[in-house]
Amino acid sequence: MNDFTNMERAEVLTAALPYIRKYTGQIVVVKYGGNAMINEQLKQQVMEDIVLLWLIGVKVVLVHGGGPEINDLMDRLGKKPEFVGGLRVTDKETMDIVQMVLAGKINKTLVNLLEMKGGKAVGLSGMDGRLLQCSTKDERLGFVGEIQKVHINPVTDLLGNGYIPVVSTVGCDKSGNAYNINGDTAAAYIAGALQAKTLIMMTDIAGVLKDMHDPSTLISEISLDELPSLRENGIISGGMIPKVECCATAIARGVKNVVIMDGRVPHSILMELLTDEGAGTRFSAPELRFEDRQSGWE
Repeated sequence: MNDFTNMERAEVLTAALPYIRKYTGQIVVVKYGGNAMINEQLKQQVMEDIVLLWLIGVKVVLVHGGGPEINDLMDRLGKKPEFVGGLRVTDKETMDIVQMVLAGKINKTLVNLLEMKGGKAVGLSGMDGRLLQCSTKDERLGFVGEIQKVHINPVTDLLGNGYIPVVSTVGCDKSGNAYNINGDTAAAYIAGALQAKTLIMMTDIAGVLKDMHDPSTLISEISLDELPSLRENGIISGGMIPKVECCATAIARGVKNVVIMDGRVPHSILMELLTDEGAGTRFSAPELRFEDRQSGWE
């Protein structure tokens, strides 16, 4: 922006006006993790984007993971991570590590960064107010939770008082046992409980690609009724399958649209919400499909 003239700055803001009007007062849930969390410069930019959205009146909820940092602490403690079907095997000792990293270090670091950027943020875990009540997903996985109920009041109370809720994906059962919850799943359930306008899933790829080796083959929009054929043709496969399933879950629970985007791209959140091009693959229910994304209107 330092190279922009005052006129160019004004034109940028004017071009964003329809999108600002579209999202002001609306709830946007951002699932944050992966390389965008590891890279310090990207982390700073993501926090700036969230604070900017908050300043223009968007009600942002930040849901975060932290797998790489969990792995790092486990390695330093001499404990080898294990995974089954992409989910972390979580015994009692591992659950203690997960809780320390997610609900402690990462959560409070993100809250502090948002505050330093000029926002107002409060950190929560899924255990606070029984936000994410769960049961055992699979005995083989140990303390990995299957969400049974979302008590969303802690989040709505914070939003109502002008805060950015920052949620770590640690839940609990009725007996108070802590559980590790998949971050994408938690974000989908939280967004659904909030009836969010948009859920943004930040990943390490551009979105859904027709050719996984060619970023230029990005599919900009997918209606849920297209998913079976995309899976049959192998376009949605491997690690993308559970992410897409979480997108479908969010929409089935009332989220208007869900976007999978590359969190490694600077300011990708703003490009998706405040420009006419978008920045990833947007999923929507058939009746909510956008006929013309260039207009910026539903």
